[in-house]
Parts: sequence; C-alpha cells; structure tokens
Amino acid sequence: MLLEINGLTKYFGGLFAVRQFDMQINEGEIVGLIGPNGAGKTTTFNLITGVLRSNSGTITFAGKDITGKKPHEIAKLGIARTFQLNPLFGDFTVLENISASFHLYPRSSLLDIYFNTATYRLNEASILEQSLEILKLIGLDKMKDELSKNLAHGHQKMLGIGRALAVKPKLLLLDEPLGGMNPDEIDFTIRAIRKTQQKGVTILLVEHNMRIMDFCEKVIVINFGKKIAEGLPEEVRENKEVIRAYLGGEKVA
Repeated sequence: MLLEINGLTKYFGGLFAVRQFDMQINEGEIVGLIGPNGAGKTTTFNLITGVLRSNSGTITFAGKDITGKKPHEIAKLGIARTFQLNPLFGDFTVLENISASFHLYPRSSLLDIYFNTATYRLNEASILEQSLEILKLIGLDKMKDELSKNLAHGHQKMLGIGRALAVKPKLLLLDEPLGGMNPDEIDFTIRAIRKTQQKGVTILLVEHNMRIMDFCEKVIVINFGKKIAEGLPEEVRENKEVIRAYLGGEKVA
C-alpha cells in the first residue's frame, strides 16, 4: 500500500468539506476520485499535499505519517500534483517549463553557478536529459521549443503533468486532466497517462469526464465530503447511490 487515509476530516466554520474519509491506494494503481461539484474532491487533494491541514484523521504515505506536513516536505517524499488551471510560465518554452520544475533537487551551489564549474555544467546536462525524457513520455518532445502560452489547451494540460513528473513522484495527483479537451486531446492525454503509469508512477485523479472509468483499476465516489461508493468501474456504474447523487440518471454511461 502506497497511500492510506483514515478518518480524514476538514471543515470550514460549520461546513464539512471532507468527513471521515477513508482511502487506500496500492502502488502502481490508477485510481479515480469522482463526485459532484463541491463534493470535496479538490479539498482532499489539498489535504494530501499539505495545502490544507485537516481537523482530524491521518494520512500515511509509503509507511510515513505525513499528516500536517508542509507542501514542500510532502513533495520531497514523492507526491506531486497538477491543477485545473495550469500555472505555466507562458513566456518559457516547453522545455524550459520542464527544466525549471527540477527546483526540488538543486545540486549546484551559488558558487558553482557563478563560476560555471564542471559540477554545474554536469548538473545542467543531467536536467536537460531528464527534461527531454519527460517530454518524450508525454508526447511533447517535438514542441520543446514552442512557448507554452502558444500551445493548444490539451497540450498545456500535458505540460502541467510533465512539470509534476519533474518532481520525480511516486504518487501523481491529477486534478481534472481531461477538462475542456476535445476528443483527440482526450485520447492523447489518456495515452500519456497510461505511459506514466507504466513507468512506475501511481496515479490518483479527479475527473468529471466519465472516460476515466475506462482506464482506472478502482473508482472512489465522494459526495458532501463522504465516501459513498468504492469499487471496480463496472460496480460503480451500477451503484444506485452514485447514480442518484452524482448523475441523476439510471446508469453511468
């Protein structure tokens, strides 16, 4: 087990955003976290990554209690995330955006940088090599010299995933990676997510697009901050409480 959450609770004033939430993710899985708007999905992401502090409950990652740790400490342990709105450097190239994201692993001192030492040059060469590998993995290697602000929406989303991969995560949290994409961009992104999993990265994603059902090993449904269902995609599709709370129909397509 890579991530274990027990009794996680977060409230703002008298409003519960997450209540007694439990979740377990095994290494190598792709897990979908779905639910209506305001169900508590992004709050859960923010609690896992340390952006918010829980009122109660525990979060254990790779056998370590990370409850209450700061975001940079959690990132160093191997958890990275993307956002619904990608915080890209618009006037940086695609390659520069990836290279700049290796900031958690500085291996050159200020003196090395100032005097352009051999250590600094080796480090920069290593970052360049790793950045190009990430771009190839996510399918943006042929666009490496494009300014990120000029990319299509789907490619900008993938660049956000690439930047998260530069943190070298064991667990990657994807916040609506398919949001606003056309069918071709969705296919492109799904292929890249699968390749990322094949590289040994465990993935937890929040998404409204029901195509996530096609490639998740497990789906967890949350509503009003509480887990209402968990299981295989086909089980969740048939769950009456999920249909009633989330989709308002008779069956998930």
